[in-house]
Amino acid sequence: MREVETSSSPPPQFSAMFQKLAMAVKAKTYEFFTEDGESINPEGGGFSLLDSTEDFIPDQKVVVLKPDSPPANGSKTKTLLKPKPPQIRRLDTQMGLSLISSLFATVSSFEASYLQLQAAHAPFVEESVKAADRALVSNLQKLSDLKQFYRNHRQSLDLETDSLAIGSPLESRVQENQSKLRALGTVSNRLQGEMDGKDLRVWSLRNKLSEIQKSNSKLSKRLSESDGGVVLSVRVYESMLGDAFKDVKRFTRVLIELMEKAGWDLDLAASYVHPEVEFAKKGHNRYALLSYVCLGMFRGFDGEGFDLDGGEDSSSSLRELMQHVSSNPMELLERDKECAFSRFCDKKYHELIHPNMESSIFSNMDQNEAVLSSWRSLSTFYESFVAMASSVWTLHKLALSFDPAVEIFQVESGVDFSIVFMENVLRRRQDKKLWMNPTRAKVGFTVVPGFKVGCTVIQSQVYLTGFKCK
Repeated sequence: MREVETSSSPPPQFSAMFQKLAMAVKAKTYEFFTEDGESINPEGGGFSLLDSTEDFIPDQKVVVLKPDSPPANGSKTKTLLKPKPPQIRRLDTQMGLSLISSLFATVSSFEASYLQLQAAHAPFVEESVKAADRALVSNLQKLSDLKQFYRNHRQSLDLETDSLAIGSPLESRVQENQSKLRALGTVSNRLQGEMDGKDLRVWSLRNKLSEIQKSNSKLSKRLSESDGGVVLSVRVYESMLGDAFKDVKRFTRVLIELMEKAGWDLDLAASYVHPEVEFAKKGHNRYALLSYVCLGMFRGFDGEGFDLDGGEDSSSSLRELMQHVSSNPMELLERDKECAFSRFCDKKYHELIHPNMESSIFSNMDQNEAVLSSWRSLSTFYESFVAMASSVWTLHKLALSFDPAVEIFQVESGVDFSIVFMENVLRRRQDKKLWMNPTRAKVGFTVVPGFKVGCTVIQSQVYLTGFKCK
């Protein structure tokens, strides 16, 4: 604080010690009144404060400015007055600790309530949302009360400290820790819910995996033990039967060409195969030869291994089927001439082409065209026969793989035509020059045998008599 400058006249004659005491009292007096918000206006000498109180101005503060240089005419020091600030009440240590602890406890409770409000929305629980909302409003109100209490306590000297229920710092700390535990519990419950959801999904995926593994195991067992639902189906069997019939027709066409080159009478040959059958057209004698080849190839089909040495079970049949399909039949014959398929080809060839027939067919052929040491000499004939034998062999292995095994049947000549068990072999030709006799059609002979796969019947293809040419 600046000292008050006095006039240039000499001070009263006091001793030096008393003068120092007076100056100290003067300074302390200024500090006292300044702190209390009082103001002083000195009149006259420098010690007028000690002598009289008439110069005091209420609610004013005295600011004394020291001039740059003493006034030349000995005038007094100028003073400026400013409004007195409001009195501020200081917080004691205990009250401050209690207020701060309560503030932190309320903030922690607000945080915990907010987390509970968020958790109550997913999934949405109406009662939990309302409870969390009420807790949030209560915490906000308490924060507002603490703020107002702090302001009132600082500005009012008469405010009682117990006007707001503020617990001890230890109680507030306990409440803060409880709120933190509540917040951690909310987060823990949310994480536990996510873990439970993931555990449920893992459990569901494991069940699906177990079902898939069981299904794969069943399929594998059915494939290895001739019970494969994908392979062993009627549609697959019909498809393989159609392929086999195509190969039979191809070989029959080659055989007929060789017979024609050799000068054979096809009508005589057809009458030898199926006597007393009246053909609707001259070219239909080819169906008799087709029936001869087809029925010959399927003879013994209902026996295990086509009556070859040794029996077979369903599992080995399916395994042999898969092995045979994955290999080339021509290469298989060259690689192993003693295998079951090679013995099957030899057996069927000698059943279809007896020595006299073979000698008649190949005797007039050019020696440069083929070597007549065996039926394998002529490449086209040989390849068509192997393809036909391979198709029938594969169909037989597939038939044995069913449980029960596929049954084969053949329609006798002269029976009435039945659309359930038979199919007219001429139906697909749609020959408009043929017309049916009004009398009921009869079966002339079977071209392709029929099959029974479980409860499903695959029709036998037959040649009907009673057709006339227009």
